[in-house]
Amino acid sequence: MSIVEQGSFFVGGTEVTAPGKFDPTVRSASDAGQSFPIDHLYAQYQIPEHARRFPLVMIHGANATGSAWESTPDGREGYQTIFLRRGFAVYVVDFPRRGKAGFPSFNGTLGALLDKQVIPNHTNRKGDQTTFIGLRLGPEFLEYFPNTQFPKAGLDQFFKYLIPGVMDDENVIVDALAALLERIGPAILVSSSDSGRFACLAAIRSPNVKGIVDYEGANQPFPVGQAPAPLPAYDGFLVGPGAPVPLEDFLKLTKIPIQIVVGDNIPSSPQPIPQLENPRIRLIFKKQFVETVNRYGGDASLLLLPDVGIYGNTHVPFLDLNNLEVADLMSEFLNEKGLDEQDH
Repeated sequence: MSIVEQGSFFVGGTEVTAPGKFDPTVRSASDAGQSFPIDHLYAQYQIPEHARRFPLVMIHGANATGSAWESTPDGREGYQTIFLRRGFAVYVVDFPRRGKAGFPSFNGTLGALLDKQVIPNHTNRKGDQTTFIGLRLGPEFLEYFPNTQFPKAGLDQFFKYLIPGVMDDENVIVDALAALLERIGPAILVSSSDSGRFACLAAIRSPNVKGIVDYEGANQPFPVGQAPAPLPAYDGFLVGPGAPVPLEDFLKLTKIPIQIVVGDNIPSSPQPIPQLENPRIRLIFKKQFVETVNRYGGDASLLLLPDVGIYGNTHVPFLDLNNLEVADLMSEFLNEKGLDEQDH
């Protein structure tokens, strides 16, 4: 494998300026009169020799960063390198307000620019116990599913891969993704978990999205007036689908191939543990999203890994022990849809 170009850059975002007058003679940090860039996206990229026509843009899920695509928790090659070896230029991003993109905070209270609160003054983070169950390593903390493909030797690394987060703003994220696509041109989005919705919204916003491969994405949009009703969880809590979009926007999703990939060990009946119940309900909405896209003439598919004889995958199949086998399915999809052509 020969890499002809690699690097990183920031794109998108805006700038805020604090009231007052900047005084360079003041020794202590002060916001007064100073300007700060915020809400930009960070991207690192590698371009192989004789790259395929469309690069892959890998976008992480909630409380994660681009590190999710770089390496597996037990140190094997991640999707970034796997698909670089397969001839794709690869862009790995950190969303605005995440990872190397940083979050909007200044000199003082979290998110406050003098007396203006730019983002809420609180963070969120998944603990080890919630992570273990919610990402379907097992039904109870440290009790793995018998057929799990999770790399157990990397559990400690896996817990550290989820970082504290601040409030996400989907408009900020989609603006930044659109700016990235404007810079790099036509590309394929590879999304995970919460970024499944952002990938769809980016495809609505930018004609440069040529396809989406989504790993267990959530909250995909439906047309206004056609979203399915919220479904009651075991405890009666209503779980709703993603927020709707105008039909004219939704129809843009019918112009590109979309594949949603789902792992194993999703319960088929209501569960008292919300972290196990949510995937069951979200799968119902995924099926309805695919049906809605196709009803309008689109090309969406739902790939349940157990249906093709691949068992034991977690919420993040691209990190599991069989990630090469899962990657092969993505390669097959890209080939089938004509998205892996060589650039001429």
